[in-house]
Amino acid sequence: MHLDIQQRDREGVIVLDLKGRLVAGDEVAAFRTMVEQLAQTDAPRIILNLHAVDYIDSLGLGTMVMCYTRLQKVGGVAKLSRLNRRNLELLLLTKIDTIFEVFDDETEAVNSFFPEREIRRFDILDFVQNLKK
Repeated sequence: MHLDIQQRDREGVIVLDLKGRLVAGDEVAAFRTMVEQLAQTDAPRIILNLHAVDYIDSLGLGTMVMCYTRLQKVGGVAKLSRLNRRNLELLLLTKIDTIFEVFDDETEAVNSFFPEREIRRFDILDFVQNLKK
């Protein structure tokens, strides 16, 4: 399955809806190209909606980190939203959750870009404790 990337705007925040697999090859290349295009804009604010991403390999993880650092260099930021359980466990295992802000709800992710709005942050400890049950 290839990687489908749909871009939409939500209150001035770019939401990238990813669907498929974020793996070595054309998928990672397409993702890198999209991020590079967005990095050309003025301080891009991006949410990666990973709800429909069913698999991320090591190159995909590395590309996500590259995305974060590339955007940071131009004054932008990337945040993650709606990860499925498998991908969230992968981010916890690799400690990539310490790089990105992670949200289980897209609205909360959008609100996080607006300091005057109250947000409910994703509780990783609660997630881990629920895994044990």
